[in-house]
Amino acid sequence: MPGRLFLGTSGFAYPEWKGDFYPSDIKPNAMLAFYAECFSSVEINYTFQRDLTEKTLSKWVADTPDGFVFSLKAHRAITHNLRLKPEAAEPLAAFLASVVPLGARAGAILFQCPPNFKMDLERLRSFLPLLPEHGRYAFEFRHESCRDETVLDALAERGVAWCVADADDYDYDAPFVRTAPGFVYLRLRKTLYEDEALSRWAKQIMGTLADGIDVYCYLKHEDEGRGVHYARTLAEIVKANDEPSPVPEAPVSEPSQLETSEGPERT
Repeated sequence: MPGRLFLGTSGFAYPEWKGDFYPSDIKPNAMLAFYAECFSSVEINYTFQRDLTEKTLSKWVADTPDGFVFSLKAHRAITHNLRLKPEAAEPLAAFLASVVPLGARAGAILFQCPPNFKMDLERLRSFLPLLPEHGRYAFEFRHESCRDETVLDALAERGVAWCVADADDYDYDAPFVRTAPGFVYLRLRKTLYEDEALSRWAKQIMGTLADGIDVYCYLKHEDEGRGVHYARTLAEIVKANDEPSPVPEAPVSEPSQLETSEGPERT
């Protein structure tokens, strides 16, 4: 059985996208429902800074169809303030409990460590058992010392994904690494992607899906809305190669001048 592709962008509530991706007159509370007609998933960065209310989660569930999932960035208290130390157990438990109302809409949890977080294998091995076995988790390490086989082995032992991150400020080509048995977590963060580059990523994705492995893939949020168009292109490439389509046909909106009002905080 082929894997499932959960494809989308990092965030969805951007006024700057009105008139390009969103209809120019769309209301903020209608954005998610529109977005969910086009993509099968979204990565939520809001949870890195703030706690979600049950009311918000209930609306998210109501605004999205069955099969749509939310991947969530773990709160900064866990990764940045306490830096995966034993003291992070309490905020971790609180964070995981807060997203329970998502139910089947819950995707993967992304733990994005700060750029100055150097490899600490003992700390990582102590933290990983705190993660409940039934969930899906990915770790994005940005310090070069963490690009080490021992880190990959530690993640693999616990069935946790190494986040494959492709970004402008990385001085290397991101290898397509699998450490979790059932899924891959991919963040395409570059500002610009040519069709050739998207085709290369699509080939990796299709090969993974063919192996029965799910793929979570998120494009970077940009004020110009490039990420949603890159995600659409990626979806079209996958669909054209007879793999399971991650998106239905996108609703059509009339293009207009992009709004320039400041959107939510981006990370």
